[in-house]
Amino acid sequence: MKNILAFGDSLTWGFKAGEWTRHLFDVRWPNVLAKGLGGKAHVIEEGHNGRTSIYDDGTCLDNRKGSDALPMLLATHQPLDLVIIFLGTNDIKFAARCRAFDARMGMVRLVEITRSFGYLPAYKAPDVLIVAPPPLCETQDEFFSNLWNHAIPESKLFAHHYAIVAKEMGVHFFDAGQVAKADPTDGGHLDAANTAAIGTALVPVVKGILGI
Repeated sequence: MKNILAFGDSLTWGFKAGEWTRHLFDVRWPNVLAKGLGGKAHVIEEGHNGRTSIYDDGTCLDNRKGSDALPMLLATHQPLDLVIIFLGTNDIKFAARCRAFDARMGMVRLVEITRSFGYLPAYKAPDVLIVAPPPLCETQDEFFSNLWNHAIPESKLFAHHYAIVAKEMGVHFFDAGQVAKADPTDGGHLDAANTAAIGTALVPVVKGILGI
């Protein structure tokens, strides 16, 4: 059986727009993906609300830097055949770094970490699939409109920048914005149908990468 690490933020955790709760297990995209792979792979859900790629978030008690969490997870869950990195939205929510290019640079670092980590001698570095988040959209929710309405134009550039990273670094790329749209309830998270749609769309992609 193949092992896949689904490494992401609230879109991977399954944050339910408007409710501040979690989507049910069977609609969260990592579990939809696992079901679609028909028992040929173990998909490890590793979503952390607010997770960034490499940037500090001093507004919270928990460490949300993906570059701090990733090495521990690579060690914990080895051997891994594939790491899916699905981050970026939280990189651009702060006005001081409201550029998809910043998320692109963070993604480069996460790919480097995945490739260069000191795996046990019997195990090789896993393949990497980077996923561009769906763009943000307008919302009337006061908190979330203040959080990321300013970042909507930049969020539309995730796919462009991540495709460049994938090509330059020789990793795989998927644009989640092609199959899912943000819920206008809060402008950034996904409803059940859209989070499930990502998992469904990833099934043939992952099968192709892993040859299963």
